[in-house]
Amino acid sequence: MTELSRDFVVEALKGIRGPDLDGNIVDLGMVSDVFISDGKVYFSINVPAERAQELEPLRQAAERTVKAIPGVKGAVVSLTAERKQGSAPPPPRPQAAAPAHGHGHGHGHNHGPAPSGQQKTKAGVPGIDAIIAVASGKGGVGKSTTSVNLALALKANGLRVGILDADVYGPSMPRLLGITGRPQQIENRIIVPMENYGIKVMSMGFLVDEGTAMIWRGPMVQSALMQMLREVAWGDLDVLVVDMPPGTGDAQLTMAQQVPLSGAVIVSTPQDLALIDARKGLNMFNKVEVPVLGIVENMSYFIAPDTGNRYDIFGHGGAKTEAETIGVPFLGEVPLTISIRETSDAGTPVVVSEPDGPQAKIYRDIATKVWEQVKARSGRAAPSIVFE
Repeated sequence: MTELSRDFVVEALKGIRGPDLDGNIVDLGMVSDVFISDGKVYFSINVPAERAQELEPLRQAAERTVKAIPGVKGAVVSLTAERKQGSAPPPPRPQAAAPAHGHGHGHGHNHGPAPSGQQKTKAGVPGIDAIIAVASGKGGVGKSTTSVNLALALKANGLRVGILDADVYGPSMPRLLGITGRPQQIENRIIVPMENYGIKVMSMGFLVDEGTAMIWRGPMVQSALMQMLREVAWGDLDVLVVDMPPGTGDAQLTMAQQVPLSGAVIVSTPQDLALIDARKGLNMFNKVEVPVLGIVENMSYFIAPDTGNRYDIFGHGGAKTEAETIGVPFLGEVPLTISIRETSDAGTPVVVSEPDGPQAKIYRDIATKVWEQVKARSGRAAPSIVFE
């Protein structure tokens, strides 16, 4: 059998006629770089923004063509719509009713007109009551460790919980939760999430090898995120925790624009530099009208295991002061401890490996405060995104 290669895929795509039957999509320069990993093919098709809706069949035809290639296990194809500066925006898509589920929050419904007369309905995910984003303005602050322990703490507090690893470039949930293997796919391309410690998990780390470099542009990241969110059999969950990548890029904007987030938790360390970056994350969520549920100060202090003395290695209290300054809740201080690092590296997070320990109690307290914020805001209309 011929080895699956980028050139083989591109050659097959030459059989797809371009818009108005003018040439093919490859020769017209509409196809992005083709990325292949573990038998799955990823690429995007660039189309005029004003014709994006009517050219959806073009995307579907390209997807079917690639899936028919021997050796292809799946395909992720997205439409990229670029609009020249000064041109009119594409016409709005018809509003569709959100899928109903029996939890009473109706995240997918629009509760009123958006600012400036524009309206954007964000379809909820059937069966999921609330979606919480855990974000940071920069890397290296322990955001993923906070995400996984927050999810497990919510579970320990009696909720049905899932976690989505939205860091496509650097997925960490497989290691943090000690999960190996590939998820199964059932009818209609729906993926069955992996599971451990009683929470359901989806991550790009389950779909590609750990050492694979994901060289993707924005549209491909957006498409992958939406597939991992909407084409997964999550079942009935009280809350889905989304571990966001660091910064304020494509993934964060995609989640804010297309998903009815119940709110965001910001993770920072105490020092001024990290707080500057955390402020950027706060400002981003404020601009897209996603409520900030609070700030967690991670690596807040260090307790020496031999003497019990406390050391404020990165300073102390900066995140709490920042929360008070900008008027958002301060959720708690998580110390820098060897046990949190060791249990995270071992795939046995501290909330489940040391459930009665002081660190687990801190995470459970944070989870309680976060869920109280979510419940208090449950009647809030889904935010509408307007770019001026």
